[in-house]
Formats: sequence, C-alpha cells, structure tokens
Amino acid sequence: MGFSRSRSPFHQRSLTVKRWSILSASVCLSLGVLGLSVFDAHAKPPVAQKKVEKAPVDPKAEAAFREQAKKLTSGTELDKVLALENTERGIKADAMPVVDNLTFLRRVYCDLVGRIPTNEEAVAFEADQSPAKRNEIIDRLIADERFVDRWTVFYADMFRLRAQADGGGAALAWVHQAIADGMPHDEMSRRLITTNGKAGAAPEVAFVLGDNADPMILAGVTSQVFMGVRISCAQCHDHPFDVWTQENFYGFAAYFGKTQRIENQFTRTIYAKENERSTVLWPPEGKAKPDERKPMKPSFPFDTVAANETPEYIARFNALRAKQKAEREALLAKAGEKGSDVDDLLADASENEQKAKGKKQDDAITKQAKQDAKDLNIKAGLYVTSEWRTQLAELVTSPRNRFFAKNLVNRVWADLVGRGIVDPIDDFSDNNPPSHPKTLDYIADEFVASGYDLRTLVRLIVSSQVYQRAHVYGLAEQDQQDLEKSFLATPMRRMLSETLYDSIITAGHLFDVKHSPGKNMKTTWKLSQMVKPGTGRPGLALTAMKFEQKMAMNGPEMDREEAAPGLDLEKGIEINFGKVLANAKKEESKVEVEEMRVMSKEEIEAERMRAQMQTQRRGVDYIDRYVKATFDDNPKFGSSLRMSSPAAPEHFLRVFGQTDREILGETRDHAPNMRQALMMLNGQLIHEASRVGEFEPMHAVLAEQKNLDGAIKLAYREILTREPTADEIREAKTIIAAQKDQFDGMADFRWILLNCNEFRFLP
Repeated sequence: MGFSRSRSPFHQRSLTVKRWSILSASVCLSLGVLGLSVFDAHAKPPVAQKKVEKAPVDPKAEAAFREQAKKLTSGTELDKVLALENTERGIKADAMPVVDNLTFLRRVYCDLVGRIPTNEEAVAFEADQSPAKRNEIIDRLIADERFVDRWTVFYADMFRLRAQADGGGAALAWVHQAIADGMPHDEMSRRLITTNGKAGAAPEVAFVLGDNADPMILAGVTSQVFMGVRISCAQCHDHPFDVWTQENFYGFAAYFGKTQRIENQFTRTIYAKENERSTVLWPPEGKAKPDERKPMKPSFPFDTVAANETPEYIARFNALRAKQKAEREALLAKAGEKGSDVDDLLADASENEQKAKGKKQDDAITKQAKQDAKDLNIKAGLYVTSEWRTQLAELVTSPRNRFFAKNLVNRVWADLVGRGIVDPIDDFSDNNPPSHPKTLDYIADEFVASGYDLRTLVRLIVSSQVYQRAHVYGLAEQDQQDLEKSFLATPMRRMLSETLYDSIITAGHLFDVKHSPGKNMKTTWKLSQMVKPGTGRPGLALTAMKFEQKMAMNGPEMDREEAAPGLDLEKGIEINFGKVLANAKKEESKVEVEEMRVMSKEEIEAERMRAQMQTQRRGVDYIDRYVKATFDDNPKFGSSLRMSSPAAPEHFLRVFGQTDREILGETRDHAPNMRQALMMLNGQLIHEASRVGEFEPMHAVLAEQKNLDGAIKLAYREILTREPTADEIREAKTIIAAQKDQFDGMADFRWILLNCNEFRFLP
C-alpha cells in the first residue's frame, strides 16, 4: 500500500548532502538564539491595556445563534458555530482545506498518545476504506493506555506537579490513575483543592503542599490554574488594569487561611492540616494597628450564573449526574442485599456492559460506585478535607462558575490547535477578551454537559475541521496570522519535548533492543577512584565514586563512544505509578522510583561499595585509576511520558521546553536554541535511533531483499510518515553511497531525516 501524505514545505527543497542538513539546522537554530525565530508567528509588541466593558449574555440571542449555526452544512457543530462567528466578525477569507489522511494520522497520534505512528499503523490506516476511519482512530487512541500517559503530562504542567517535591511522585501517579479511571475534571480539581493529610499517603495534598500551604500563594495559584484568572496582582493593591480589588484577593485567600504545612521534626514527614484560627487578617499589614486586624471572612469574588437560572447545559449536567448517582446507589444497594464484595459486583457490571456493547469499555458509573463504597467505610478513605476549602472547591467547580469550564477548554484547545481562544491561556480578563466567545461558550457548555469528561472534550476538538486544517504558507506574515487567529488555518507547532523524545524512539525502534546480544561489544576506559594502599580498612579496594568515559576503541567507533556520556542527559528516572499508589494506600510517604537503565553487576557492586564507603571515609585517601570496561552497546529506551518530572535541567526534555513547574504561569518554550541543535546532532538518542539493527524491518530490506529503493521509502515512512519523491530517492542514494558499508550509509541518511524540521514539527 503506497503512502499519499503530502510533503511539508519544510521539505520543498530536497536534501542534498549531510553537510547541508547540519548547516541548515545550525542556521535555523541560531536565529532562535538571536530572537529571530522564523517559527515565532505570534510575537507582538506590548500594547497599552484598555478597559473593555463586559456585555451581558442574552440567553435567547445565544440560543438563536446556535440554531442558525446548525443550518450550516459543512463540518461538525463546533465548525458551524465557529464559521458563523467568523462571519459575524466580518472574516471573509476562505479556510484552509483539511489535511490528507496520513498527515491527520501523524498529527493525531502525536497529540493524543505522544508519538508518531509506526509504519505498520500507517499502512493499516491507509488500507482502511471506512469513511468514518478518522473518528474511529480517534476513539481508538483515546482508549489507548498512552492517552493516559500523554494527558498526565498535560495536567502535571497545569497543576505544576513536581515529582521531587513533597508527595509529588504520588500526586503524579494519582493524576495518572484518575485519568485512567475517567475521573471527571471537577472531581479531580475538588480533591486537589480540599485534601489534607500526609505527603505521599494522601497524593492529592501535593497541590497544597507544593506552595508550602501559603494562603496568599494558593489564592493566586487556584484562581489562575483552575479558572484562568490572574488576581495575584491584587495582593498588594487594587489591580491596575482589572476589576479585582485587594479586598477581593484577601477574601479569596481566606479560604486557605486555616491551612498549615507541618513537618514532623523526628520523621521529617510533611503534612497539611487545618488550624482553628485563620492567618489571613484584614486590613493588610501596615494599613491598620495590629490589634485592629481581624481574621478575614472567606468570599468568592467571581461572577456566577444566578441560582434562579438553569441554562440548558446545566440541566443536561444535572440530569447526567442524577442518572449516574441512581446507578451507583443501585449497585451499592445490591451489595447490601447480597452481602457481596463491591469489587465482585463491579466485575459483574463491567462484564455485562461489555457483552451489551460488544467491546471492552471503562465504566465510569462502576468506578464511581467503588469510590462511594470507600466513602462509606467499606474501605477507608485516604484523605480528609478542609471545611473552608471544601466550600471553595464547590464554588470553583460549580457548573455555574463559567470560568472553570472555559479555563480547561481553552487550555486543551490551545494544546491541540496551537493557539488559545483566550491568549495567553491563563489571562481571562475584560482587557483580554476571547477571540471567539461564542465558540468558547459552546465548547464549554458541551464539556459541562458531558460531566466534565476530558475524553469527550478532546474528541470534540480533534474531530472538527478546525483541528484537521492545513497550515498556510506563502502569505504575508500579517495575513498568515489573521488566518491562524481566526482558526481558518492551523499554526505551526513543534512537538512537545516528550512527544519528540518518544517519536525518536518509535522511529528508531528503541522501545526494545534491536541488535543481537553480543553483536556490539565495545571497550571503554573509565576513571574510577580507588582507595590508596595503606589507608582505610582492608577490603575497600575499588570504589566507583564517579564514572567518566575517557577512551574508546580505535577506528570509526571513537566518535560514537565519545557521545556516550550524553546518555545520562537523555535517559531518566521512571515512576512506577502502580507501585507509588500501592505505597500510598499503605500510607507510606516514601515515593519509590526505579531507574530506566538496567545496571550492570559491576555497577551494582560499585554502588554497594560506595554506600559502604560513606560510613568508613575517615582516614581514607583516594587515587584515580583507569579501569577497563566492556559492554554490549545495545540500549533500549523507555517512554518519557513515564519519567519522573520535571527532568534535570540538562536533560533532553528540559532542553526542548519542559519547564521546572516552579513559576506560576510559566509555559513551555518552543523557541529553537543551540543546545537543542547540539543534542539532535550529537546526542546518544539520535545516534542509536539512526543505527540499523538486525531486529528491525530495515535490516531485512537491505540485507535480504537488497532493495535500496524500498529501504529509502521505508525510512521516510517510519520517520516522516510519507512517501519520498523521485528526487528525494535519488539524493538519498547519493548520501548512502558515501559510506562503504550500506548500513552505515543508511544510518547517516536516517540521522538526516531525524534532524530535519519536518520531523520535529507537527504536519
């Protein structure tokens, strides 16, 4: 089956030689260092803010607008709402067409499961003749385990979860499990806001402890993270550009006024607990005498839908939750009548559900019933809640609070489409109105009516023509920006750092070993510290206090072995989510992680001796010695989506934009820089992905079939998800022929494809 994906304009000029690729990458990335990135399409000079009066929402006019949108004939209902709103805004430009099947496949794989499709997956999709195959692949990917991994990264960025923080690893594992279980966004948010307890044992408490349970910080974080509203500026004075007053801020911070972070001085265990007295006092310090400052009464300063109004989306939401509650109560009643274990009943319900629908499917009702059973002390709960923060969580997550749903919708939209309807994504303000308020309202209403279901929201967006539209090229920069701001064309997006990492692994067949054991034995010399004779205790001869690769085999292997130290910059620590949660259930606060790289026996022994040395260091002198080491150069890599995050500052993921999640409002930096160029040109991950292993299809095409044209086509399919042109095949042959060994030549060629812009940017 031939591939038909169109070529990206990144490849309008065909490759010539390897040096051209290196030069191209260096020039492009140097522009990024100088602030002249050709990809920064949305850069704009700062402008003075102007107060914009908020127009009241007319429910009748909104209903009439949506009825008019339904009469349009093209696209999903979301597309129709957007098209009509563009018409009302006077936008007359034509929308870009939707992309071809393989371009769509590559885009949706990267966005939903965090990697490019394999050649086999692409061939199967091309062969599928179903007119609904795009929606079918969307459903399949949303049900994939990697969807949970990919969107755990999204939530970890949003909630600023840090594995290294108090209980951070358990929090990441809890979010991962919550997404896997289909926990609604409102419930997840409520638990993060309300939970007290021990770090690690109560995973959700990491959100509060992440900012040391400081009421002032938590007020700004809660407003910005869960509602997209920046009120932190009002902490010291009334907001200069927005409606928020200092009293608004203090009233909001008062919900956290009784919350305190405590560290046990003996066990070093961290807790969040409630005090009897609030620490948030009004008036602020310095504006009144100390004895005049009193505990501030909590108040919610955000506008909500009036209690005597029930819009259609709230009615649908209430009906859904009532139905779910009735089904859960029926299951619990059945458990009480028969004395059955809740897990047995849930298993029966799940089996019946599968028989009825003919496929395996998560049942949100049964999962919630299980949680209700825990709440009824069938199994003890792991968290306790704060009364004031419970009130706050109910107000924040209420369907009457329009900010809550719009905030997540806007964040997911920006993640998938490339630009928020409100931009920046966390600045909902009268001074920064949405570009398409009716479209945002429509998606938010559907999200609430779905019961705040993440998968429903993602499906709604990626099924639309808006998501599936092509990029625009060849226009003046302003014209291009106008099309992208109107969502008539999709902005150019670079892969997330995790997606890029996993896509390199996918293209290079590195999720498992790809060489025969012993086929790539190599010898290196490592600098180790040894105990100087006559000092220390006998038996402490060789201790691997640090390893530094200094020498490799002679010949062409030298350059490759010199890159080996970079391995630690591209691998990392993987969190075993299941193990972490199991420990949390046992109320163990220590988060256990496992290293992705399997240690050799020699390294394990060195680690053991290193630990032993820590207790016997006194009176010991050391000398440096080079130690010869032989190893099988046959690595495999794990998914970056499961790595402890944020990664170390020098790690691949951080170099390509992952933040440290410390600063509120910090977003990923997708601007190119020289460190990225060096890591892609010389990194161990790219080097290993380029090599041809005996266990991958490429080896058979070259060695057994001796089909060079077929091998070149396979390289394009596996790396760029498309067929090469005749010119590209011809130039690839020139590159491959530059090496005496055809496998080395193919490695050079794959290295070029992995380094091209077309690979790094979404089609």
